[in-house]
Amino acid sequence: MAQRILALAAEEGPERLREALQSLGESELGDMVTRQALKGRETAALLRGIFKGSPCSQQSGVLRRLQVYKHCIPLVESGDLHLGKASEIIGLLMLEARQLPGHALAELATLFVDVIKAGSLSNGKSLELFSTVLTALAGSKESLAYGKGELNGEEFKKQLINTLCSSKYVHLCQDIPLSGEELQFVVEKVLRMFSKLDLQEIPPLVYQLLLLSAKGCKKTVLEGIISFFNQLDKRQKEEQKVATMPLDQLRHVEGTVILHIVSVINLDQDLGEELIRHLKTEQQKDPARALCPFSVALLLSVAVKHRLQEQIFDFLKTSITRSCKDLQFLQASKFLQDLFPQQYDVTTVILEVVKNSAFGWDHVTQGLVDLGFSLMESYEPRKPFGGKAADTSYGLSKMPAQQACKLGASILLETFKVHEPIRSDILEQVLNRVLTKAASPVSHFIDLLSNIVVSAPLVLQTSSSKVTETFDNLSFLPIDTVQGLLRAVQPLLKVSMSVRDSLILVLQKAIFSRQLDARKAAVAGFLLLLRNFKVLGSLSSSQCSQAIGATQVQADVHACYNSAANEAFCLEILGSLRRCLSQQADVRLMLYEGFYDVLRRNSQLASSIMETLLSQIKQYYLPQPDLLPPLKLEGCIMAQGDQIFLQEPLAHLLCCIQHCLAWYKSTVHLCQGAEDDDDEEEEEDVGFEQSFEEMLESVTRRMIKSELEDFELDKSADFSLSSGVGVKNNIYAIQVMGICEVLIEYNFNIGNFSKSKFEDVLGLFTCYNKLFEILKEKAGKNKSTLGNKTARSFLSMGFVSTLLTALFRDNAQSHEESLTVLRSSTEFLRYAVSVALQKVQQLEETGQTDGPDGQNPEKMFQNLCKITRVLLWRYTSIPTVVEESGKKKGKSISLLCLEGLLRIFNTVQQLYTARIPQFLQALDITDGDAEETDINVTEKAAFQIRQFQRSLVNQFSSAEDDFNSKETQSLIIVLSTLSKLLDPASQQFLQFLTWTVKICKENALEDISCCKGLLSLLFSLHALYKSPVGLLRELAQDIHACLGDIDQDIEVESRSHFAIVNAKTAAPTVCLLVLGQADKVLEEVDWLIKKLTSLGSDTSEDSSQASNQAQALEKGVILQLGTLLTVYHELVQTALPAGSCVDTLLRSLSKTYAILTSLVKHYIQACRSNSNAIPARLEKLVKLSGSHLTPQCYSFITYVQVSESLSFAEEKKKKKKEDEAAAKVLRETKPIPNLIFAIEQYEKFLIHLSKKSKVNLMQYMKLSTSRDFRINASMLDSALQEHNAEDAENDSTAEQTDENQEPKKKRQRKK
Repeated sequence: MAQRILALAAEEGPERLREALQSLGESELGDMVTRQALKGRETAALLRGIFKGSPCSQQSGVLRRLQVYKHCIPLVESGDLHLGKASEIIGLLMLEARQLPGHALAELATLFVDVIKAGSLSNGKSLELFSTVLTALAGSKESLAYGKGELNGEEFKKQLINTLCSSKYVHLCQDIPLSGEELQFVVEKVLRMFSKLDLQEIPPLVYQLLLLSAKGCKKTVLEGIISFFNQLDKRQKEEQKVATMPLDQLRHVEGTVILHIVSVINLDQDLGEELIRHLKTEQQKDPARALCPFSVALLLSVAVKHRLQEQIFDFLKTSITRSCKDLQFLQASKFLQDLFPQQYDVTTVILEVVKNSAFGWDHVTQGLVDLGFSLMESYEPRKPFGGKAADTSYGLSKMPAQQACKLGASILLETFKVHEPIRSDILEQVLNRVLTKAASPVSHFIDLLSNIVVSAPLVLQTSSSKVTETFDNLSFLPIDTVQGLLRAVQPLLKVSMSVRDSLILVLQKAIFSRQLDARKAAVAGFLLLLRNFKVLGSLSSSQCSQAIGATQVQADVHACYNSAANEAFCLEILGSLRRCLSQQADVRLMLYEGFYDVLRRNSQLASSIMETLLSQIKQYYLPQPDLLPPLKLEGCIMAQGDQIFLQEPLAHLLCCIQHCLAWYKSTVHLCQGAEDDDDEEEEEDVGFEQSFEEMLESVTRRMIKSELEDFELDKSADFSLSSGVGVKNNIYAIQVMGICEVLIEYNFNIGNFSKSKFEDVLGLFTCYNKLFEILKEKAGKNKSTLGNKTARSFLSMGFVSTLLTALFRDNAQSHEESLTVLRSSTEFLRYAVSVALQKVQQLEETGQTDGPDGQNPEKMFQNLCKITRVLLWRYTSIPTVVEESGKKKGKSISLLCLEGLLRIFNTVQQLYTARIPQFLQALDITDGDAEETDINVTEKAAFQIRQFQRSLVNQFSSAEDDFNSKETQSLIIVLSTLSKLLDPASQQFLQFLTWTVKICKENALEDISCCKGLLSLLFSLHALYKSPVGLLRELAQDIHACLGDIDQDIEVESRSHFAIVNAKTAAPTVCLLVLGQADKVLEEVDWLIKKLTSLGSDTSEDSSQASNQAQALEKGVILQLGTLLTVYHELVQTALPAGSCVDTLLRSLSKTYAILTSLVKHYIQACRSNSNAIPARLEKLVKLSGSHLTPQCYSFITYVQVSESLSFAEEKKKKKKEDEAAAKVLRETKPIPNLIFAIEQYEKFLIHLSKKSKVNLMQYMKLSTSRDFRINASMLDSALQEHNAEDAENDSTAEQTDENQEPKKKRQRKK
């Protein structure tokens, strides 16, 4: 039969073909097509023949065609046909489908949907036909029956798509041509289904959606996916206790979805760009919704292998710094905190991503590592030009850049802990940066390395080759970097013998290097090894004053071997170090500073070290008892050509001996006394101990007897650094002063409060002081001398705290007689306090001090508490007024105590933030040593504040002659520093604020610096309590009353609120402070308006909540601006003196008008998006600006120009420097055109808003003064009179007059 149909189809006339086809039943027709298709012969020709004999104009023809379609679809899907044959059949069916009438297409499409729902599609080949059918159906105009009603082709297609939009069939939509509206419908419907599906079903559905997004709706797809997982994360957090979904399952699903998105972005670059665009836009509206853990993880995954990496990292870095700035901004203002109770912090989100990545998110880890390093490099500590890098590692990170750098380090450290495979990579990158960035600060990388080593020291064993490679470069690194690096990797030296051996080889080579830095590096390395490799029998770390290592690994693996073998190893190192004692002063200095720590941690090396020191000091010690001076100073210097250098830092050598001896006597000697095992060794030890004691005793005695002439130093000596003799004398002076200080500490410590020893101490101090005074005097004459800066004191921090306590707080009857010797010398007391001040300053700047335990934070903290207690008692007990400081030049002891307290309070807040409660507890003498579990910081701080308040009140109430400006300033700064410890919500804070307001209101303070400090304190406190605009208004009224009005005929009503505003302080001091604070308020308002604009463009579901917040923000903004306008209303009418006040006020006014314009623009935008009427509050604000500000601004501009013209004319007469004067006038009047432009811009946008809102806002604005042409009658008269008077003079004067008037014309044209 098939052959017959093929033959009939070849004929021209179709009649016989139709007859033949009509004779076939439905099943016969189907069997014939199937047989022909399976044979693979002329299937297409047969189908064409059937279609030719079945014209669509006849009902039977349509039915037959439908029968063919219905038969061919299952045939193609069965898989029995060859792939090429199936494609051929579908291609032919697609061609013919467009000829079918609408109802046939509808039937065919419905059949397809049923087949799809039944799941009969095996290979999906026939779906190409389905898309053609739907396209043809959409173009059909006839009405089609659907359910009980009728639809046109387009609507019928939509109904079918709606039926298909369930999770199983979304992939089919890719092959269906969809209009934009239909695509949006499909995407939104699928996204809505997410919440109803099981978690495991979501990833494949997301993948299909992403493929579908190639047609459009990329933003909707991405927004929907991110929003869905963000909500899931939030719900997971809230339901932690009763978890409805397993956390690991959620994280694995999120990881899979992120992988799907990344794979689709690799195929479709536009999707990646859309992702960044969407998140940037979203971040402007709501950062918490834009950067949630899921979206950050997604961005980091995309960034790894993609050209978008730079864009993504820039976006993330900007978001991080902006978040830090916003948090800083919010914390400084109670007004903003009330409006934004919930604060978003992006740093916690990113660290949460690190935590989440533990659930197999390997695709995120590389992005995290890259981001961490990018942050650390972009925001690394800056190195000032020619100076030392500002090391913030020991301080509190407050700046956004520092916080970003710290976040980078946290990301890397947490990633290191969580992901083992990437550890070696992180370690390698950190070490590479330490090596390659030697010129720039690397302290942040060294801190990170140290934390990494502590968190997993054994991991480093696998990367030991990288560490040893780093050691090879030690000699090329700066000494600070070397010390930091060795300290960081030190735990590894205990567990890896190979690393230790390679380090020793490197250090032994370095010790003979030509480079000084290399030799210093070698010394630093050897000292570190000596400190950490204990010899058998050394005291345990618990017996030492500082434990070796809560932060260090105790490797007990080789404990037996180590303890026995370490002695030989350490003695070998000591042998290498002895060679360094013949090298430069810098190298020797490092040794002398390091020996004490080695002794303390490795007590068995005591005899070796002490013998070394003894042989070294003997080179310079003169044993003859009558020889003066007792030490050969000439042996300490070396000449090279014309230059003279210090060769032996003798004072440091003595200092080292003194500390080592003190430790030896207090620790080892006692232990050896207890066990009399080795008498011979003990005798030997006693031998060097006795030698040292006799030597120090002899040096002390002879130093006291020595005159300055014995050292070739006296008042007539040359101390200038330009000559060799001057340099030599400077070196000698510093060495002698250092030796005196070392001996003072030694004799005080061994004296045990004996009168004779304390007299020796005073004798040594007299020698020190004579030299100090000479150096000071010479420094005054010659500014470039070394004496310009006080040499660093050799006293240790521990001794300073002991000495101060003894001098000021020791009430023991037995000590009184001996202490009176020292207390009788005011100079000695002043010296003790000034050394304490110097030590605290060093601690504040570098985080450590010289001398024993200088790098031990715990010891430093204890000493700081002791010193503070003494200084606080001394200052509060003996006021400055009581001291007779007039007799001697220099600061009084009380004032030095106050400076010390100020530095200490700053240092504690920087370095010991976590220990502030313990610090305040230690100061509270009433509590004694009572330990409290819960210390109330606010109460303790308030108690200290009250003491300083009393001192400040005493200053204000003292007679004018007794008023000490320097002390008052320091007191105000101390109060400011302590006020940071008060909780702004506490009663104590409010009391302190009330007291500060009272002080400012009642004291007519005329000292400029004190006034500035007091008002700054007032503003900073007030901002944390409520907005300071009301306060600013009162101050502005006082300034106006004090300086008078710009119109001299008007007498200003005197409403003095604050006595601190008086003729001396009103301008420029108070005026500039008020304008500075007003500018801060304007910044807050500007920030709020930006938030308002982003809230206005938010069209999300919770828009009702957003609108409530927007109303609160609008109210806050308008109230702030309204009060600020009244502040400026007062200031623009004030007769301010020309100069900084006028310039600052004009600039501030321009900023105000710019912000008013931003607010108006916001309302214009709001009127466009919805037809809400503008609030009545805004109308009032516009009315206020029109009546109380703009007219006064124009009057003020005229006043400024008149006063400047007069001063210009005077200046010209006096100096005759026209060019300079003209330039000055031009500079001073530059803010005026900017202000006029700002006013006119404001009025322009008000006109726009009036049109949009149908409210005439311009009725409140008066017509602006014409700036092009003005005649001021009084000015004209005076100018004419002047002109006539000058005409009577000679020609040269007349010429000058012409020049006088020309700049005025230019200025008027410019307006």
